[in-house]
Parts: sequence; structure tokens; C-alpha cells
Amino acid sequence: MHIEPEKITSILATDCGSTTTKAILIEKRGDEYRLIVRGEAPTTVEAPAEDVTKGVLNAVTEVEELSGRKFLEDNSIITPQKGDVGTDIYISTSSAGGGLQMMVAGVVKSMTAESAARAALGAGAIVMDVIASNDGRLPHEEIERIRHLRPDMILLSGGIDGGTTSHVVELAELIAAANPRPRLGIGYNLPVIYAGNKDARDIIKETLTQKAALDIVDNLRPVLERENLGPAREKIHDLFMEHVMAQAPGYDKLMSWVDVPIMPTPGAVGEIIKTIAEQEDMQVVGVDIGGATTDVFSVFSKVFNRTVSANLGMSYSISNVFAEATLDNVMRWVPFHMDEKDLRNRVKNKMIRPTTIPQMLEELVFEQAIAKEALRLAFIQHKSFAVGLKGVQKQRTISDAFDQSASGETLVNMMELDLMVGSGGVLSHAPRRNQAAMMLIDAFLPEGITILAVDSIFMMPQLGVLSKVHPRAAMEVFDKDCLIRLGTCIAPVGKFKEGKECLKVKITYTDREPIEYEAKFGEIKLFPLEVGQRAKLHLEPARGLDVGSGKGKIHEGTAIGGVVGIIIDCRGRQPFEIPTDAHQRVSKLQEWMKSLNAYPEEIYSLK
Repeated sequence: MHIEPEKITSILATDCGSTTTKAILIEKRGDEYRLIVRGEAPTTVEAPAEDVTKGVLNAVTEVEELSGRKFLEDNSIITPQKGDVGTDIYISTSSAGGGLQMMVAGVVKSMTAESAARAALGAGAIVMDVIASNDGRLPHEEIERIRHLRPDMILLSGGIDGGTTSHVVELAELIAAANPRPRLGIGYNLPVIYAGNKDARDIIKETLTQKAALDIVDNLRPVLERENLGPAREKIHDLFMEHVMAQAPGYDKLMSWVDVPIMPTPGAVGEIIKTIAEQEDMQVVGVDIGGATTDVFSVFSKVFNRTVSANLGMSYSISNVFAEATLDNVMRWVPFHMDEKDLRNRVKNKMIRPTTIPQMLEELVFEQAIAKEALRLAFIQHKSFAVGLKGVQKQRTISDAFDQSASGETLVNMMELDLMVGSGGVLSHAPRRNQAAMMLIDAFLPEGITILAVDSIFMMPQLGVLSKVHPRAAMEVFDKDCLIRLGTCIAPVGKFKEGKECLKVKITYTDREPIEYEAKFGEIKLFPLEVGQRAKLHLEPARGLDVGSGKGKIHEGTAIGGVVGIIIDCRGRQPFEIPTDAHQRVSKLQEWMKSLNAYPEEIYSLK
């Protein structure tokens, strides 16, 4: 970037998704940056167009029409801005062509291989498989797996600096024996990044130079107690541009247009989540639920983690959600009876017609029930992966290291969570924002005091790549135009007697009389607090319940307003239970839905 951030007055950004290319125009108005217009068009990476830039030009043409400004000349984007023509910078993200697909290999599955997976996921990749010396597979099975998957690149790690080299060299020999071919493009070698024991570098070079395009970066686990994921992630981004992007139709042209390197869409979403956490000093969880995958991002104690649940989505992989969650778990969220055969047909129809949206109220409720389960399962996977480093409490021999029982504790602490952001069609486009709030609460079960929000029109990828160039502009647009604040959820942790008063709440507003309320265990209650407003909270839980200061202890906090308001959720945590009796379950679900004003009245007449 040659232009100074403070001199940027207009930003054109696109996100080339697998089905839709979205373009946004951001301009400086007065002293702040705001979203001006948005356009979209079908992505054109596949036949008949086979040129990703055609979809970009179509989306930008819509921005031209809506803004009344000119951005295109000779089928190219005009930069920098001159007068009222063109834009100061053009940036883009992409997941077209299936995004970035990687394999990772490490010596110990629960240690270096897991660190490698964290590095790849954090860079925006889908991890197709993790190969480790102790994963239980025979060498010929691992070789066959590498050949069969045809990843875009491989990340190889293993061993602390100065430690044994034999195991990581064996992994390199496996990769060499497989002689893997890349998914896109022919006639070039598959990129392999080596981020392991520095003492093994020479042998790794000898083993892989003829078979792969080898790059060497700093060890991602230089000592047992520390991860160093940055260099590997940076190299993954570089290679994504040089190799993967260069092979996809039209990307060479797109790469010549952009002012900063194109980022994988999930990597860019991760960047904006990290930026929020850093600038606001918050613990944040973000989720993006798509048609094929559900991505979960978190920042706890300044540690960023991302996971991809590649088999949990709302269209292409909806059958997997149904199978993994089980019929009973999906139906526990539906407040009326539905025929099992009819349910299974609806799921399969969604899979083969992924762009359809619910036409009737019962279809909407059922789809949102599946979304809750997809989010819940994706979050379970995320918590199991977002862990402290394993095996660092004591000195360990290599034989100890091969013991799979060593397990770090999850970094995800829901009581410490400050902000939860939801994204993806089922959340962003829910007919009522109260439904989006209910899906987030039911799936993630936030504890204590948590702010809830959704991404209004899925701008997070473009803002993520913008945050690398101009963090202030990215945060201003994110805060004012992207984020729709739903409100604040208050949820005591613990079990109590159903129907008994369990939480005394005092809400002190700045512009009206305070509210005092005694919440009963098992209920949800909604109180008003508009967007842009704050209220002081005084929470007094019953003995055995905790809202942030310990069991039975008074907790003071602040509620942030939103389009839904303040939600008091006294249904219990650890455990959270829904009645198993069908009649009681339906009655309870309807009571909760009414309390949150989530659905129209006719839902309560459905049997």
C-alpha cells in the first residue's frame, strides 16, 4: 500500500463466495467511514464464464448504478480516485472454487499436529485430514490418503527445536512417496510448508525438493510450552495467492487489480473478530453458518482460534446435521408435532435445492431447529480444539508424548464471554431478530452477562481484509453498519427448583424509572433497552446460582441495548434441560417463544 490510511476517502471491496460475489462501497463522510451501497452478482469461476472477474465486474456495476459514481473503465477497476471517478483502494477476499483446502502433518497428534491444524485453520483453510506418526494408520494407508485427497497445500511440522528429527523425517518420506498432485492446475509441484524442528531442515530439503514446492518457515512449536503460529500462517496466505489463486480461472487478473493480497474469506472473518477483541479488549465468539460449513471463531485471553465444521451446514450438508444431531435433538426445539417421513423429505429437498427458503411458518421453525443443532455441534467441536497447550505441565519423554490421554483444557469460558456475533443466512436473514437471538442463546448457552449481535448483510470478510490496511475504517463500519446489536443476555449458571424465584434483577435506566423483577427458574423474560442505550444491572442470584461473581453472590454489570432488548434466561446452565415429556416440552417451548416475542401468534395453534 502506497497510500496513507488517513488519506483514504473511498474503499471498494468484494467477497467472491462460492455462489455469490458481493461488493461494498465505503466512503469517508465527515470524520467517519460509512457503508454507502452494496451490490451482488453470481460468482463466475465455473463454466460457462470461467473467469471470476466477470462476477466482480457485475457486482461493481450494481454499485455504480446505486451510487451514481463511475468505478469501471475498459473492464477494469479505476484506482486511485480522481474527482468523483474511481476508488482510492480496491480489496477482495475469496472462497470461490472451494476455498483453501489443506492437509497437515505432525509427529504427535495431540501436540505438533494439532498446532499445525490451528495454524492452517487460522489462515482460513479447510483442514481435509491430519496425519500424525501416532494416528493408528499404516504408512501405505497414509500415502493413499494423501494421493486421494489432492489438497491445495500441505503443512508439515514436528519436533521441538533441538529435539529428535527421525519422526518428522519419516513424515516427509511419506509425502515424497505419495508424490501428491494439487487439486487445481497441472504441471506445477504441490506447495509444502515445513514448520518443524530446525535441525531437520537439511534432510527435509533433500527428501522433498524434487517432489514438492518446498518452503521453510520457523518452527510452530519451537519449545513444548509455546506455539509460534504466525510465520506458518503468513506463508499459507502467500502460497494461497501464488499457487491456489493463480490456478483458478480469472484470478491472475483479479490479483493485478487489488491493492493488498486477496485473503481466503474465513481468514478475513477471523481478522475482524481478532480486531474487535484487540481494540475493545473483549472476549469474543463469532460464528458463520453457511450452506456447507459452519465456522466458529473465538478470542479468549488474547488467544485466537478458528474451527471449520465442514459437515455442518444449512443446505449442502443439512443431511449430515440431521444425522449427527439425531431426530430427537432437532425435534426438541419444535413446539408442535411433525411427521418423521415428512421431516426427512424436507431435509433432502433442502439438500438438492440449496437456495430454497422456508415458505410456511412450520418450515421456518424446523429449519431454525436444525440451525440450533448445527451451531451447537460446531461449538462442541470448537471447544474441544481451542485448548491450552498439551503436555507442558511436566517433563515428558517421547514415549509420554505418544500418550493420547494428555489433554489441555478448553480456553472457551462462557462466563467470561463479552460478545457473541452471528453471521450466515439463517441468522442474518431471520424474519424477526428475536429469532436470531433465540437461536444463538439456545445453541451456545451463554453464561452471566453476554452481548448478542448479528452481521446484517455479511460484510465481515471485506472488513476483515480492510482491517489489515485501515483498522479504524474497518471498525467504524463494523460498528455502525455491519453489526446489528440484538441486546444483552443474562443467564445464571446452576440448577434450581422449577418455578421458584431464583434471581432478583434491578435494571437502572438513564432515561426512565428503574425496573425490579424476581425471575423464576425455568422462565425467559424480556425487558426493553433500545439500540445505543445502556443500563446498569444489579443481579442477586439465589444460593447455588452464579451470574459472574460466584454462587449466590451479587453481581453488578452493564447491559447494552439492541433491537431485542435485555433477555433474562433462567432456564439453567450446566445442565440446561428441556422436558422430555412431549406435552410438557411443547408447552415450555411455546412459553419461551411467547416471552421472547419470537414468532407470530399462529404458531401456537399448530399441533
